Amino acid sequence: MIKHVSAAMFATATLAACTTTTSTPDAEARAPLAASSRTLDMFREGPGQACYDRATQPSTFVVDTHNHFRPFGGQPRPYEEVLAYLEDSGVLFANIYGIGQSLPYTNSCTYYLDCPGIPAIPSIQNDMANAANLATNRPDNLVLTLSATFPDLANPENVNDVLDLYDATYPGLFQWMGEVNLVKQALFGNDHVPATPENIDDWRGFMERLRYFDMPIAIHSDLGSDNAPTEYLALMDYALQRYPNNKIIWVHMGLSRELTTIPAEEHIALMSERLDRHPNLMLDITWRVIADNYFNTPENVAAYTAFFNQYYDRILTGTDFVASFNKTFDVYAEEVEVNSMILSELDDRAFRHIALGQAYFDLLDLPYRAPDICTAN
Repeated sequence: MIKHVSAAMFATATLAACTTTTSTPDAEARAPLAASSRTLDMFREGPGQACYDRATQPSTFVVDTHNHFRPFGGQPRPYEEVLAYLEDSGVLFANIYGIGQSLPYTNSCTYYLDCPGIPAIPSIQNDMANAANLATNRPDNLVLTLSATFPDLANPENVNDVLDLYDATYPGLFQWMGEVNLVKQALFGNDHVPATPENIDDWRGFMERLRYFDMPIAIHSDLGSDNAPTEYLALMDYALQRYPNNKIIWVHMGLSRELTTIPAEEHIALMSERLDRHPNLMLDITWRVIADNYFNTPENVAAYTAFFNQYYDRILTGTDFVASFNKTFDVYAEEVEVNSMILSELDDRAFRHIALGQAYFDLLDLPYRAPDICTAN
């Protein structure tokens, strides 16, 4: 029985899911990336599976684990258009994220930072719209994983009730949770508050459910700010300690626009310690804020390359693209290329697991296999 989902909440979500978008199609003459020649057949295990030639084939990732198909507010890019963006960029596997906090429909903003003081309210409308789209259009040439993004981690009481609603409406469709916010400083101006240790204790019910169904959860948890680089680290540490058997992805490696100056060696040491301590923890390296501020010097590139080579099976790729109406294919293609730049530096084992997706396939137990890397004769 669903006890805590209001009729208005469900009606709003259903209307959003069923309303035909009037967004203007991306009419630009798109120039697909070279990686668009990749196909799912290249990732099917069998005696005829060809090796991947790093000397001649692209170094961009094949998995976008962090793609927001819906914006905070305003009109999204049409679903079919975002699918075309993936295909034209050589991305064959993607997580469909909504955004769990919606700006009021009466407001003209598409991005929360443009509207300080306007609450970004937890909502199920983006998840339901994504589910309706996937249920009616699951492409044969892409592998898509739908994520539940609605939970308010500071108020987790009704999470299982809403998941019951999701499963009743779209049985088996949701296979991931997140991006959900433990602490996100950028949203402080829109009424977001960090979860407390007591709130984290109250996650117990839905975290048990995620373990039962073997569903990963992707958590946004800022390390801190330039003035206090590890101010919020204890919160993520507590969540990891409290739920050691859950598959947890720490998105953006804890980095953010508020933290762009922590030394690479210090950041890597913090991440390494937690990966060693928590075998079920993974990191996503999405968002160009990381590439622009941390993969921006030869010394940092060398340091992070060594880090990724060491933890080759614990790293996930993606863009953190937000498909608002003003985001064209050129924007997405640039995000793929920028977020892939460091991948060409990886050794073959790490490249296969990270850029070619084997770590992601293993995480979700998908029936795909990254090709072996070709070796010189």
